[in-house]
Amino acid sequence: MTSTEIGHPNAATEAETVDLLIYSDDIDTRRAVIEAVGRRPGKGLPLVRWTESATHAGVVKKVEEGSFALLVLDGEAAKVGGMAISRQLKNEIFQCPPVLILTARPQDAWLATWADADAVVTAPYDPIALQEAVAGLLRAGRQQ
Repeated sequence: MTSTEIGHPNAATEAETVDLLIYSDDIDTRRAVIEAVGRRPGKGLPLVRWTESATHAGVVKKVEEGSFALLVLDGEAAKVGGMAISRQLKNEIFQCPPVLILTARPQDAWLATWADADAVVTAPYDPIALQEAVAGLLRAGRQQ
C-alpha cells in the first residue's frame, strides 16, 4: 500500500488544508506561482490555502504569527530578496517551515544554499517543476 492510498494514515482527507506563504513584490509572480501549483500540488496531499505577502516585514510578521507548511520566497524581489529573508527566518524562527526559493537564473542556486533554502525553482517557472518542488517539500514535512 502506498502513502497516497485512501485509508493510509498519511493520505490527505478531502477537508484537510495546509497554509503556504508566497512572497514577492511582483503580483504577477505571486499569481503565476499560485496558479501553477493549483489547489492540490500532488496526489494524496491536502488542499493548499495561500497567504500572500509583498514586503519583508509582512513575511516576518506572518511567519511569526502563522503556522505555515511551506514558504515560497522570490529571490528576485526588490529591496529585500527572498534569499535574505530565508536566511533570516532559518536563523531566527524555531522550527522554521521549509523554504522554496524562486531564482532568475540556474547560476543563482548556490545562493539559495547559502540562504538555507530547502528547494529552488528557476525562471521561467515551469508549472510542473513548481508543483513537484512544493509537493516534495510537503511530503517531506508530513513524514516528520
